[in-house]
Amino acid sequence: MSVQTGAVGESIGLEEHHELSRQAQRRADKWMIVGAALMGMWAPGIIGFPIFMRGVWLQRQAARAGLSVRPMIVTLIGYLVLIDGFLNSLGWALDLIGNHTLINRVLMTGWGAMFDAAYFWHYNEPWVGGSAVPGEKAYVAGLILTVFAMRCAAAIGFLQMKRWGHQWMIITCWMGVVIWCAYVFNMTMYADVRYAGVLFPVVGWWLYDIFYITPFLAIPYLHTVNREIFSD
Repeated sequence: MSVQTGAVGESIGLEEHHELSRQAQRRADKWMIVGAALMGMWAPGIIGFPIFMRGVWLQRQAARAGLSVRPMIVTLIGYLVLIDGFLNSLGWALDLIGNHTLINRVLMTGWGAMFDAAYFWHYNEPWVGGSAVPGEKAYVAGLILTVFAMRCAAAIGFLQMKRWGHQWMIITCWMGVVIWCAYVFNMTMYADVRYAGVLFPVVGWWLYDIFYITPFLAIPYLHTVNREIFSD
């Protein structure tokens, strides 16, 4: 059995087609993984974005050449959730147990002065350190050890086109809906603290809140996609 691929439509064997497809997907994923990891580290995000887009371009080129690569919608949703997990895991890990390192003083208290005073108001003064706002501290302690670690694992399995990855993406995305609704309530209840004296109050919160709406973007696709494209 042979398949057509390439710009000139040359015929190759099925096994060779699978091998070329695997190599093309792996080449694209190397760029996208590096880009996603950099974007998940906050400051290097500007560097990571073009690296990630290079991987997207390589995958599109492979698809146009007739190779059997991962559907683009799976790639975009998977990496968006992975970046979401990276961002929250890194940021809240710095706050989980208060510290006075240079990176923490620059990123966390700087973030507090610009967007969310929960990371500026009496910061590092409680016995456990970190944010002094009870609602935020509960989120940090609870979600960093559960949901966002689960979302990273689910995204990796999803990108590998595993059925368990698809199933756990659905579970963690619905958990993300609950998180988002509770977080809006949390920010509203402590608005007098969290928006007091910051550079970009409500408008700033909606700007960085975009990553928290990833469940709303992913859930419709996850419930309608043909599950047979995911393997055991």
